[in-house]
Amino acid sequence: MFISLSLVISLACAASKEAHPSPGVEEIPPAGPALAAATPQAVAGTAGSTPLPSGAASSTASGAVKDSAAKDPPITVPSVKGRTKKDSLALVKAIRVGLENPNWPVQTPAPLPGSILPGHRIVAYYGNPLSKKMGILGELPPDQMLARLDKEIAAWRRADPATPVLPALHLIAVVAQGGPGRDGKYRLRMTDSLIDLVSSWAAKRNALLFLDIQVGHSTVQEELPRLIPFLKRPNVMLGLDPEFSMKVGNAERKGGSGRPKPGAKIGTMDASDVNYAIEVLSDVVKQNNLPPKVLVVHRFTHNMLTGAKKIRLDPRVQVVINMDGWGQPWLKYDSYRAYVESEPVQFTGFKLFYHNDTKKGDPLLTPSEVLLLNPKPHYIQYQ
Repeated sequence: MFISLSLVISLACAASKEAHPSPGVEEIPPAGPALAAATPQAVAGTAGSTPLPSGAASSTASGAVKDSAAKDPPITVPSVKGRTKKDSLALVKAIRVGLENPNWPVQTPAPLPGSILPGHRIVAYYGNPLSKKMGILGELPPDQMLARLDKEIAAWRRADPATPVLPALHLIAVVAQGGPGRDGKYRLRMTDSLIDLVSSWAAKRNALLFLDIQVGHSTVQEELPRLIPFLKRPNVMLGLDPEFSMKVGNAERKGGSGRPKPGAKIGTMDASDVNYAIEVLSDVVKQNNLPPKVLVVHRFTHNMLTGAKKIRLDPRVQVVINMDGWGQPWLKYDSYRAYVESEPVQFTGFKLFYHNDTKKGDPLLTPSEVLLLNPKPHYIQYQ
């Protein structure tokens, strides 16, 4: 089913002066004949591959919450086995934001029948089967990948027996690229056959399937309609990745070449993009008599999602803001506090990287450690 055309997959470049170098590049065959029209360009596409900026929650330049020990009331740092005091202190501050923010939990109408959240927790494996470097979904052969997902599901069930866990596969269905391609959009659409292949894997575990969009120089408005036939399926959900959404800049508006390619800097989406996706999903649910959809929006900086307060919630669509940057535990806790808890939308998510989170020798955060956060994430993603 594969053809010989090769695509060079390259991880997105670092986002800050202290960022870690990209893990490397990989050549992969495209999914089928429909990809033959795409030129073999460098693909940027690993969402969240950019590390969290060091000191993310203390950088006033990024608009994050500023840490100030002198202003904080005395707190007792909990004993988190195997973690540093810095990790524990970041956790305490993250918990406090959730407890003290009067907007948590977000007040929304009662969930419609068939709603997944908040009655369940979703645990997803992320990536693309054409690349071993874009996430666990493509790193292992399908049967081994699903067996490992089974073990993670069991671990989350043990950590929180009161909350049923649903497995999911989170496929990057539109992959941002480092080269423009024939249409100049800096993105590569996966074929219907590839999406159906991953859907067949999900069916083996009665799992959800998320289709993730990295628009590059395209738009959500241009990319989403093509996926509607898949979204008509009850188990298919949607993801949006602002990291690789490269908006038109002032220089380009003036005729310059100011619009960066994906991976050259962290991209951005606006509430209007999210609202468009919510409207499309709501219409799909209404027109096809489906249970509510889940929409995951990735975020690990303030500017990745502008105007979050303007997101218009709809009972037919459940919105998750997913903290998907990588780094040491204290940095992930700080970033959850600064970029997810501080701007409540509806539900929260948390991403774990098997390789990048452990680069400096820290063990991967366990389900029990993630569940110490407040609010507790309802969507968990592994890359």
